[in-house]
Amino acid sequence: MKEEYMQDDCCSEVKVHEELLKIVNDTMPEETELYDLAELFKVFGDSTRIRILFVLFEVEVCVCDLAEALNMTQSAISHQLRILKQNKLVKSRRQGKSVFYSLADEHVRSIIAQGREHIEEE
Repeated sequence: MKEEYMQDDCCSEVKVHEELLKIVNDTMPEETELYDLAELFKVFGDSTRIRILFVLFEVEVCVCDLAEALNMTQSAISHQLRILKQNKLVKSRRQGKSVFYSLADEHVRSIIAQGREHIEEE
């Protein structure tokens, strides 16, 4: 079975297509940009952070509200918000004794929406 799988995924002869490699080499982003992009997508790899983002899609809230809405401790929420803020996915503002969080920009909503569309495809 493994041999069949490998046969389906590999070329039957070795032939490098130089014209295709030139396109790839001309369009490939720098290694640092690829690394930063991979790091950004790692942030979306945690369901708690995704849940926080879904709350923030609807309304600006403080840590207390998020903790209550998600049935988690304020400490756990603060930790996840710090990661989201470091990655420029959320922003905060102080109002009196409270700190309110919201989406950093509409790109966050777009990234999640495209991800949802992808997983819902058949």
